[in-house]
Amino acid sequence: MVRASLATFGAMIQARRANGATDPRQVRIELLAGLTVALALVPEAVAFAFVAGVEPLVGLYAAFIVGLITAIFGGRPGMISGATGALAVVMVSLVADHGVEYLFATVVLMGAIQIVVGVLRWGKFIRLVPHPVMLGFVNGLAIVIFLAQLSQFQVPGSGEVSGHGIGGGEWLSGMPLAIMLGFVALTMAVIWALPRLTTAIPAPLAGIALTALIVTALGIDTPVVGDLASIEGGLPQFHIPLVPMTWETLEIIAPYAIILAAIGLIESLLTLNLVGEITGQRGGASRECVAQGVANTVTGVFGGMGGCAMIGQSMINVKSGGRTRLSGISAALFLLAFILVAAPLIELVPLAALVGVMFMVVIGTFAWNSLKILFRVPLVDAAVIVLVTGVTVAYDLATAVVVGVIVSALAYAWQNAKRIYARTRTTPEGDKVYMIQGPLFFGSAEGFTELFAVETDPDRVIVDFEGSRVADQSALTAIEALAAKYEAAGKTLELRHLSRDCHRLLQKAGQLVVDADDDPDYALAVDYGVRTGVLSGGN
Repeated sequence: MVRASLATFGAMIQARRANGATDPRQVRIELLAGLTVALALVPEAVAFAFVAGVEPLVGLYAAFIVGLITAIFGGRPGMISGATGALAVVMVSLVADHGVEYLFATVVLMGAIQIVVGVLRWGKFIRLVPHPVMLGFVNGLAIVIFLAQLSQFQVPGSGEVSGHGIGGGEWLSGMPLAIMLGFVALTMAVIWALPRLTTAIPAPLAGIALTALIVTALGIDTPVVGDLASIEGGLPQFHIPLVPMTWETLEIIAPYAIILAAIGLIESLLTLNLVGEITGQRGGASRECVAQGVANTVTGVFGGMGGCAMIGQSMINVKSGGRTRLSGISAALFLLAFILVAAPLIELVPLAALVGVMFMVVIGTFAWNSLKILFRVPLVDAAVIVLVTGVTVAYDLATAVVVGVIVSALAYAWQNAKRIYARTRTTPEGDKVYMIQGPLFFGSAEGFTELFAVETDPDRVIVDFEGSRVADQSALTAIEALAAKYEAAGKTLELRHLSRDCHRLLQKAGQLVVDADDDPDYALAVDYGVRTGVLSGGN
């Protein structure tokens, strides 16, 4: 314990120096924010451990280890990570079919994959997520957080926790339900009113403390954290997963590891962006990928179920004033203290207080302005917002984001495909000039071909791309096909204002390109195969 205390103190001092948190008032705010987050982490970690089919301590250890490592090394100070439901629902079948040791091995491999993604700097591709997808993401997540709290309104032990936290047990009714709702409302009222009076203490912590004090002092019978499970335990122990080191094992864990790594990174990077918008911070995507990977690798060899960023707890931390790494570090260390020495005390915290905190997180997370703009934005954007929200609730966050990005990309491609057209004119010499307008890419290639009347055009035709942009291999193929048609008709075709990249890649039509000083210099989005002659049929 002495060694752990010294390590705790050293980590706090290091975080304070690294982030310039030298103001005693700010340090106090960071520590109180961390305490608030730690209290909110307990029921979430226990519930998600039940979802995955493992012991509660497996979820608590994951929340501690992942939370600590990402707080120290992650890409966004103030962001909180831990065991999440999005990962837990994927782990269910793995644990049921192969046991918890295979889960630990999978988490290690998951971490290694995330490290590779970070080293290769693939995290930057999160920038491709459109704003409507982000709105649907936060709305869906707010609904999921709300649904997850409903399990607390059931008789403890009467049902199992599902992916959204809703069990199949008996619901509270009568006076127990009224008491529960009353304390939820009290906690929410404190969180709403206290910031209008003082910011000396985080409002969520004050709400939890007041509710716990009333319940304990008056001996009121209402569900508490201890009704979920005991959180008492020791320090995480180093433990190499007991699985055969064979190709068959890899075949079992690899698919799960890839899915978990993808879900974890998508949720973490979207949370990173969301927290960045609130705190005014930018960048850090690749660093966050590496930190998540290291955290999961370490968690896997210390008996944890792995994790990723938690938007609910991150919002609690930010709204409580947590802005530096100290808040995240203290949250993880407070959670460890709960496990080691304070379990009997924490198990007395009313679930109603924690539900009230999470309900306020739901209200703060949901993008209420999206309801106002649904009828103002383009129909496709409105549809994407609703689609992503629905898929998030019905399936998971990663699936929703992928679906949203695909739909947005297809809609964008379709809209641009309709933008291509041509202005025509006839020169004094009798040549016909097609002045192409709009992007030429796979979506508009067919429309481009339909612009030309090969049979009725004069003997000499000029195609001017000054108002266009040739984007990909499909565009080059369309130009080649057009050149072949005019050649077969015995007519002369001249291509102007194509980039140098096009000059090199156009094989059949290359001799038809006219160089000019004002040619564009953009590069094409084509792969190596095109550059080596695949376009012209070469090997």
